[in-house]
Amino acid sequence: MPSTTVELTLSAGYRQAQRALAAWLDQGARAARQSAFAARTALAALDPTERGRLARWLAWLAVAASCRGENALAARVRRLDSGLHLAMEDALVRLPIKSITTTAQNQRLSA
Repeated sequence: MPSTTVELTLSAGYRQAQRALAAWLDQGARAARQSAFAARTALAALDPTERGRLARWLAWLAVAASCRGENALAARVRRLDSGLHLAMEDALVRLPIKSITTTAQNQRLSA
């Protein structure tokens, strides 16, 4: 019986980049410095569509982290790859949720 649901097929490069980023995010500061090269190498192999998917995945991770009171994810991604950080911030705005907590850099202070 054929499936009526279209399944998203992810390339091996995307899966490798996602695993490398997940490992990099889970590590402490010292170990993260050592694995940043592997994460950057995996990111370099992605095409623009895959980078967009990865940015959306990171945006969902940022939402989950902000719910736990952690706000370091965006800063860490910015230090790793500024282009990916911008794509993540753009994806964060487009997520289908009612309220998104903004990062400290995007908050406007009143006079």
